[in-house]
Amino acid sequence: MVSIYQTKKKSNLPQHGALTIQRWDHEAQGISTHQGNICFVDGALPGEQVQVRFTEQKKDYSRAVVQKVLQPSPLRINALCPSATQCGGCQLQYLAPESALALKQDAVAALLQHQLKLNELPWQPALSAAATGYRRKARIGVWFDKTTQQFQVGFRRAGSKEILDVPECLVLSPVIAKVLPVLRQTLPALKHGSAVTHAEVLDADGQAFVVIRHIRPLPDADKALLIAAWPDAFWLGEAATDQFDAWQANTPVPQYQLAAGQVLQFDPTDFIQVNSRINQAMVTQALAWLMPEKSDQVLDLYCGIGNFSLALSPLVAAVTGIEGITTMVQRARENATLNGYRNCTFAQADLHLPWKGQHWNKPVYQKVLLDPARAGAAGAVDELVKLKPAQILYVSCNPVTFARDARVLLANRYRISKIGVMDMFPYTSHLELMALFEQY
Repeated sequence: MVSIYQTKKKSNLPQHGALTIQRWDHEAQGISTHQGNICFVDGALPGEQVQVRFTEQKKDYSRAVVQKVLQPSPLRINALCPSATQCGGCQLQYLAPESALALKQDAVAALLQHQLKLNELPWQPALSAAATGYRRKARIGVWFDKTTQQFQVGFRRAGSKEILDVPECLVLSPVIAKVLPVLRQTLPALKHGSAVTHAEVLDADGQAFVVIRHIRPLPDADKALLIAAWPDAFWLGEAATDQFDAWQANTPVPQYQLAAGQVLQFDPTDFIQVNSRINQAMVTQALAWLMPEKSDQVLDLYCGIGNFSLALSPLVAAVTGIEGITTMVQRARENATLNGYRNCTFAQADLHLPWKGQHWNKPVYQKVLLDPARAGAAGAVDELVKLKPAQILYVSCNPVTFARDARVLLANRYRISKIGVMDMFPYTSHLELMALFEQY
């Protein structure tokens, strides 16, 4: 077989360019124009002049990243974290959290007003909290370089699958921040340290848990070294997905507590809101907006382990929680029993499919709460409006899918009576939303 050498095609992308940034979009990207088309610029602030490198060129738009800031915004600051320019965890450390929140809210407001064809929205005060030490759950990447015989312990590099070695992380809760130096120092001493692929670390209301994921069995001596390096933490192994092996006797089940005292237990792989302070504020605000009454029957869609359901339970006649993941439905039931609530029922269902035939699909709910994943509630909102509840509280982590779903509600005789943002992930481009829809 003849091998014919082919030269690589030259990129048609312009190499560099100087742009003036006009505004931010909802993903915290700078917006400019290049050759008459829109250009999305990572790492730029409104009002700045920047030198960029183009990364994508399409017919109607292009993308670029900042190479050099020629004229900085007065809002631009020096990053607190020395890894900020390389780590994929925090995208916005060049901006103070309060400035970032204001810019993110303005961008989301512009998106929603355009998508929903509304001149004004009834914005409520934003929910925010401390921007450092807030993260109670994180995944720590581990990579063993066979060539150098060195471990990389940290997070993915920005725009890459490679693990960046990170000595410390400012956004991790103080309870779990110790995980990085412990792993960095202890993994090289293990006999089978190269079998460790990553770790899940949890702050369960002040108690640290570490789940070590490994592709080969770890000897007892390796487990003992890790435990000795951080004896205040509870250590678990996970040789296969969702199969946990507690390494210490009397290892408790992780749990957290809501403001009104409800206790929620969870497995390390269960979804929980990683910002405990914002979660408490979010649940409190949801109750204040819905104003639950003792006669209410409430439907909680995408209920997870019961974060909203249990908060609502003592205030209403009945709560029905629906979740797509069977294990989390079971966890929600167990949490209701743990708290002594008998007016909560939970069921598994794919909410994006037609609800016909589901035993809970009845027009008996005065109030509905839904908290879907980033994909939103496509299909579910079409079914939901058939039940004609008086109020619908929508919690969203994606303004684009929220706008899509909101159009369905607005077209079915609902109006937005309250809307607010929640800064669940400071120093990142993410912004959560909560909106109350009322029937008219």
